[in-house]
This record gives sequence, structure tokens and C-alpha cells, in this order.
Amino acid sequence: MSSVAINLAPASIADPIRVMVVDDAIIVRGLISRWVDIEPELKIVGSLRTGREAVEQFERADPDVVVLDIDMPELDGITALPLLLAKKRDLMVIMASTLTRHNAEITLKALSLGATDYIPKPETKGGVTTSPTFHRELIEKIKHLGARRRRVAALVRERVPPGAARDVARADAPAPHLAGHAAASIKLRHFTSMPPRVLLIGSSTGGPQALNLLIAKLDKVIDHAPVLITQHMPPTFTTILAEHLARASGRQAAEAVDGEAVVAGRIYVAPGGKHMRVARRNGAAVITLDDSPPIKFCKPAVDPLFSSAAEVWGAWNLGVILTGMGSDGTHGATDIVAAGGDVIAQDEASSVVWGMPGAAAHAGVCAAVLPLDQIAPKIVRLFLGDRP
Repeated sequence: MSSVAINLAPASIADPIRVMVVDDAIIVRGLISRWVDIEPELKIVGSLRTGREAVEQFERADPDVVVLDIDMPELDGITALPLLLAKKRDLMVIMASTLTRHNAEITLKALSLGATDYIPKPETKGGVTTSPTFHRELIEKIKHLGARRRRVAALVRERVPPGAARDVARADAPAPHLAGHAAASIKLRHFTSMPPRVLLIGSSTGGPQALNLLIAKLDKVIDHAPVLITQHMPPTFTTILAEHLARASGRQAAEAVDGEAVVAGRIYVAPGGKHMRVARRNGAAVITLDDSPPIKFCKPAVDPLFSSAAEVWGAWNLGVILTGMGSDGTHGATDIVAAGGDVIAQDEASSVVWGMPGAAAHAGVCAAVLPLDQIAPKIVRLFLGDRP
């Protein structure tokens, strides 16, 4: 299979991002190691069969990013994860798992325990060798997350004088310098005068963690408005995500069903492998799902939800773009604003990857760019009619 070139803002080639691969399948380990070695800004520092080997050899390898399989002998991924994070608090861990309900549940648990991201593996080892999507997504994630860890570590070193006592920040911890730097080139719109009646959320890398934190604080909104969410996730994973959001919110949350009515008090999650839109039928708003091609490599994608909601609800929409790679959501956010609605983006400091929210912020469609912990209070105030 030909290599997939990923052109991103790299770390210095002289100081490549250090990658450890932990998987009990020798074919998978070897293939990922070759993919990484092709990239000049990446370097393989460990290719290991078990979680126990990863823990034992961690200090010698000193990785920035670990690709960690779930099912392994001796010490599985979910057990090894906290041991690895204890050795380096700002370590970036990408959980790798096949698309089973069991593994989806474990993967989302791993994210809650400190894993940074996940990647679904093809069902067969042969699928791993022939899937350009798996190749592209894995290398893209490694580069983005490794580069973020380096940036945050550099900021920590700048803020803390040499020799001073320090508590090394996690790579997903707030870093005010990042937010201030980004804010310098962002122009915000004024919020509209109409209180929103529909909440739309788009997210990707880091999204499951962010969504759980956000949804848990939106009970006053959910009781009076529908909440529609597109998270870049494969089938099965979105089923488990919806269940987690139901527990976090104490409200009804489920994968959306084609043709069902959109009503207040419910959370609708775009099912993996389908684009979710809304339409108006017989005067009522309903969910529509379709199997059209991926948009910007994403299926589900955020743009179809946002753009269709702009057509159906106009100025009633409030769109929120959370952490994620790429620029999905910006086109739809532009449609929301054109229809009279508002858009909020998560800020760079609190995002695992400031791709999607950053693209929207720099496009000039946002009325606010906020840290994650400030987004829910702002949403509640807007729905209650408190205008800036």
C-alpha cells in the first residue's frame, strides 16, 4: 500500500515526536512502526507486545505519544493506562480498539481515565494493512497530539523558572498563553437579540470528555430545548456515547432515528456512519439520516447538521463547536450565522486539538470563544434570555 502523506505543522525534524506502539499483534506493530518511520517528524522509540513491557521500558523509551491496544496478554490496555500516565502526566495516549460494544465501553472508560484519544482498528489484521483511512487518521492524530504536548511543555518551561518547584501541566490543562495568542487574531460577532431555542454541538478529538462535562451542566437548557450532537465517531461507539450522556445529564439521550420528531427535553446523537440532518415535514422538525459520502473525511460530519438546522430553525439556533481536528463545522456555522443564529467555539487552551473550533473562530463566525468550563454557564444564560 502506498504511504499517505500528512502535511501538518510538525515538531522540529531535529527533535522528532517520540512514539511507542503497544499491541500484541506483530503485524500491527510492524505496520504502524513503518508508517511512523516514514514521517521525518516522528520516531519510533518502542514497539512492544504487552502493557507490562510498555510500563517496564517506559523510562528508557521516554515517548511523547503511546498507541495502546486494549486486548493484550499479561497487562491489558485499560490496566496499563494509569501506570503509564503516572510516569508522565502529560503523556498522549491513543487507545486502539476494534468496533465491538465491549471495546467501545472500555475505550470511553479509558478516555475518562486520562487517555487523550482513540482510533478504531479494522476488524481484521488484513484490514489494518489495507485501510488508507486507518493509516491517515492514526498518523494525523499522532502528529497533532504530539505537537500539542510539545507546545504545552514549552509553555510550562517558560512560565516556571529553572530549578523552581513545579507541577507539570497535563497537555489538556488550561494554558492562558495559548488563549491570549489565539485571541489576538480573532474578531468576534455580537450575539443576536433573540434567545436560542435549539442547541447544536459538534466535536471530534477530545469531544467525548468535553461533551460529558458540558452536558452535565445543561439541565435547565435540555428541559426546554432539543440538543443535537454530532461527534466524529464510528458505529457502536456513538451508541455508548449516548448512554454516557444520558447518565451525565439525567435526561433522555440516544442515537437519532430517521424520521423521529425533534422535541425539547431530548439529546439526539448522530449515529456513527450516518450524516444527521433535520428537515421540516408537515410543519414539524424531524431527524433525517443518510448514507452519503464522508465530508472532510468525516461521517457523521458536523456541517450537514448545522446547515440543515439553519434552514429549519433560522435564528433559533445556537451552535457550539468543541475540540477536534480539521475544520468540519465552519461551513455550517457560517450558515447558522447567516440565518440569524449564534455560534460559540471552545478556546485553544482547553481544547485537546484546536482545529475545528479554531477554524470557526478565525472565520469570524463566533460570538464567543470560551474555555470549556465557561461554555455551559454561557449557554444557560443565553437560553434564559440574558443578552450581552
